[in-house]
Amino acid sequence: MADLIPTAPARPMHAPMTLFPLRHGELVIGGQKVGALAARVGQTPFYAYDRGLLRDRVAKLRAALPPAVKLHYAMKANPMPAVVGLMAGLVDGIDVASAGELKVALDAGADPAEVSFAGPGKRDPELWQAVAAGVLVNLESMRELPVLAAASQALGLPARVAVRVNPDFELKGSGMKMGGGPKQFGVDTEVVPEMLRWIAREGLGFEGFHLFAGSQNLRAESICEAQRKSYELALRLAQDAHLPVRFLNLGGGFGIPYFPGEQPLDLVPIGANLAALCERARTELPQAGIVIELGRYLVGEAGVYITRIVDRKVSRGQVYLVTDGGLNHHLSASGNFGQVVRKNYPVTIANRAASADLETASVVGPLCTPLDLLADRMSLPVAQVGDLVAVFQSGAYGASASPQAFLGHPVCVEVLV
Repeated sequence: MADLIPTAPARPMHAPMTLFPLRHGELVIGGQKVGALAARVGQTPFYAYDRGLLRDRVAKLRAALPPAVKLHYAMKANPMPAVVGLMAGLVDGIDVASAGELKVALDAGADPAEVSFAGPGKRDPELWQAVAAGVLVNLESMRELPVLAAASQALGLPARVAVRVNPDFELKGSGMKMGGGPKQFGVDTEVVPEMLRWIAREGLGFEGFHLFAGSQNLRAESICEAQRKSYELALRLAQDAHLPVRFLNLGGGFGIPYFPGEQPLDLVPIGANLAALCERARTELPQAGIVIELGRYLVGEAGVYITRIVDRKVSRGQVYLVTDGGLNHHLSASGNFGQVVRKNYPVTIANRAASADLETASVVGPLCTPLDLLADRMSLPVAQVGDLVAVFQSGAYGASASPQAFLGHPVCVEVLV
């Protein structure tokens, strides 16, 4: 068996994945052992989202944040209708980024008064749909203003608007910067006063501001700094508004640990910071409701991607576990969705998760490209054909963010359990 000895060392270990328990050595998702769940689903690969963990995450946030802060779910993180339906009953509002997402949110029972619509390229029909539905439009450019005015007049309905501001600062330490410098998102700070004058002149229903500096941040101090700067900027811009600010979305940016060395976000200082801002707002912006908008943080850790091993190969001493799904279903885990240097998501052999018989192996998908890599030289339980691979931290930016038509393989299934 000397040919099974890997030629390269295993990658560094992740922090233990403790949200999903084990039963008789097998991963349990939503109270079901993974083997039985796979049989229930009827195929692999699939995504499974644990509704209990989703509820627990919202409850944990509620306990850490001031009661006055509204919690919105940014459904682009996971637009599966069943997930959106569950989240609509747990959070205060839904943030959408297309007319397609708007339909899912409204079908799920979201209150239109608490739905906001952002995105830099809203088509004219989408803007008309937003006015007809009575949702809040986060303005991204001057081009949207006359379209909304025409829709409002034709439909006899007020166009509800907030200005999405591209601030003159970034969220330090964020995985993806959404504001600061030249950006396709939002309206540059220096242009906002002109937009506010246009809104007043056309009689649109101005409600406030939306600021989103960045995402996937694990540094509480950076998030707090961005929230303070966002509040100060909104306070300054409000002086040019013809109506009082009633909506102030301070964005999100809350990250989850994906890679070795990363630690969970500390919510305590963020809660204290938001409490201080709420106290200031009581006198400085007395009609404003403060909103934070979270996607990944709410759903990311509650999801697991399950794929089955269809072949076990050894190439020049390196073990490859070939699975029936890969980057076509989980682009993020392959490292091709924003990573500069590829790093492994936490992965295990789901039906052998407690095994002490370990080896260094790479998990690859079925596609004809070397980019189809789910785990690169990780220490994993020794696995055979038919075993199930679990990729953790898969509840956000999974199925809907992946090229499922690539190379014609079957699409994956999603289940809420």
